[in-house]
Amino acid sequence: MIYQVSGDILLSQAQVIAHGIAANDPMSQGLALSLHRKYPAMHKDFHHWCHQSHPKAGTAWLWGGADSVRVVNLITQEGGFGKGARPGKATLKHVRDSLKALKKIIQKENFKSVALPKLATGVGGLIWDDVLPVIEGVLGEMDIPVYLYTDYHAGKQASEVNLT
Repeated sequence: MIYQVSGDILLSQAQVIAHGIAANDPMSQGLALSLHRKYPAMHKDFHHWCHQSHPKAGTAWLWGGADSVRVVNLITQEGGFGKGARPGKATLKHVRDSLKALKKIIQKENFKSVALPKLATGVGGLIWDDVLPVIEGVLGEMDIPVYLYTDYHAGKQASEVNLT
């Protein structure tokens, strides 16, 4: 079940937080920057994984940290691997494919809840009214709460109903 909530996703009580990113992303903007600052090991591990795997847009990577922290990096944007390469814009196809990868991770890991931002609408450049139906189509029938953080309020914990 999908719930649209207001608050700070970094304060989510969901079992896993997912966000959009490019392969080899410097994590220097938006939610990626906040996650980079909060979990510097994730940033380091993500870059190691990118250099080892050269992931394609439309995939996802699960990171686990101390205290059972789980973050799924959804590769919604084209990435770059050469010197000076910059992340590209997101596409709805990459969003859809990465959400399908997220769904598989959720099922495999038996996660009980997930939190997502307005995926791919900041740095990714997509329009929320186009992205929301994609999220609903891929994750809408899941039997776990999916919290969409549609309104950001720094330092405010959202009301996450049906949290297990």
